Amino acid sequence: MNCPAMSAAPSPSSCSSSSSCSSYSSFRPLPPLLPQLSNNDSQRSLHYSNLASLSNRLLGKHSLPLRALVSSTPLNISASSVISDDAISPSSVLSGDPKIGVLLLNLGGPETLDDVQPFLFNLFADPDIIRLPPLFQFLQKPLAQFISVARAPKSKEGYASIGGGSPLRHITDAQAEELRKCLVEKNVPAKVYVGMRYWHPFTEEAIEQIKTDGITKLVVLPLYPQFSISTSGSSLRLLERIFREDEYLVNMQHTVIPSWYQREGYIKAMANLIQGELEKFGSPSQVVIFFSAHGVPLAYVEEAGDPYKAEMEECVDLIMEELDKRKITNSYTLAYQSRVGPVEWLKPYTEEAITDLGKKGVENLLAVPISFVSEHIETLEEIDVEYKELALKSGIKNWGRVPALGTEPMFISDLADAVVESLPYVGAMAVSNLEARQSLVPLGSVEELLATYDSQRRELPAPVTMWEWGWTKSAETWNGRAAMLAVLALLVLEVTTGKGFLHQWGILPSL
Repeated sequence: MNCPAMSAAPSPSSCSSSSSCSSYSSFRPLPPLLPQLSNNDSQRSLHYSNLASLSNRLLGKHSLPLRALVSSTPLNISASSVISDDAISPSSVLSGDPKIGVLLLNLGGPETLDDVQPFLFNLFADPDIIRLPPLFQFLQKPLAQFISVARAPKSKEGYASIGGGSPLRHITDAQAEELRKCLVEKNVPAKVYVGMRYWHPFTEEAIEQIKTDGITKLVVLPLYPQFSISTSGSSLRLLERIFREDEYLVNMQHTVIPSWYQREGYIKAMANLIQGELEKFGSPSQVVIFFSAHGVPLAYVEEAGDPYKAEMEECVDLIMEELDKRKITNSYTLAYQSRVGPVEWLKPYTEEAITDLGKKGVENLLAVPISFVSEHIETLEEIDVEYKELALKSGIKNWGRVPALGTEPMFISDLADAVVESLPYVGAMAVSNLEARQSLVPLGSVEELLATYDSQRRELPAPVTMWEWGWTKSAETWNGRAAMLAVLALLVLEVTTGKGFLHQWGILPSL
């Protein structure tokens, strides 16, 4: 595989005097027929300021220079580098014949139709997906069983339409192998492991193999470009529990690359794919670029401090800046897909945004699955089938979709560079350099990152706090809560009496 070298990103000093290097650019103003996207610059600045302050308090004296983090130029591991006394120097990373491992984290997906229901159970049994009040946490698994059984028939239809299962494992395995080859080309002989959150190979299985192989230095790399409590955060919490319970893992040095949406190779790879798809339209300049990201509950962002929305908006900004350099100045917008349940999610919703664009006269639309690096159910069925059908019904005449990155060479090479650049910080912690377009989450250990973003592990607050009568969003939310309480009451009755329809169906064992 070819691992193209990336040119160095602008340094902080070179950007400080140039407006073209500003960390957060505005979304391009759209024509009157398109909705404007709010930048919320003042709120972002406050959030970043608070985060920087929190990071500094967490790190104390163990702050490290960020040259390796800012630049995407491959780092010569054997070369000397000027870093603080407390840090690990690049020359020491490979000393003593360490065994280096890279753990790729992903969601996972059912590989056959028979896997669908147990996969859904694993998903909904995760307290980061459905957070129950402390009093009802003992019902987490019974509730997950109930929901997974209820949703399985519909989900099976979706997976049947894309070939009978998710291609996510196959693609992630291919990404791991190409990353391993690329690291070898960059003189870093590392083993690459795949750990899925909700299906095989589970993270626990990957960790056992890491221990068997005697890995001494581990780089944890979630395959989510942007950090979210519900994706990367959930995987990191699982790792935290595993690490704390295992003496071998406690002593193994590691670091986490929590998000990498701002990296030059990723941005250029995405721009290349968009440019290629635009050229397939009859009038490329008339195409609206439609970024569709996986949604998260609004409360995650507003109440729990999830940086996902801000990282997503900046990611779109950076991609459009790269297209600007190529004289591609199409209108664009960002929306969020895949919401479930009665609570409010990040807006605008993808289906509503598509309908609105059709009403406003947009005829050419290019969908960009911005939060996904592998094809799976949400790209192959939700976007390619459901949203395409909706777009055509809404008056959009020409529809296109940018493929997921998969094993695109520039993307894989950039991930390899990210791993190489992180090696000097294995076992140490670096302060996030916000003005240098660094991640909102500082590079560091599992424990440090969770301390930054979810130290209290508290229950997410309700998105809607006031009662409103009538057919309103608040009323829908309260209806959802009432339904949830009813389900919980039925489950409590079943668990305590051993009788009911779940026992009759064989879902719960008889007492």
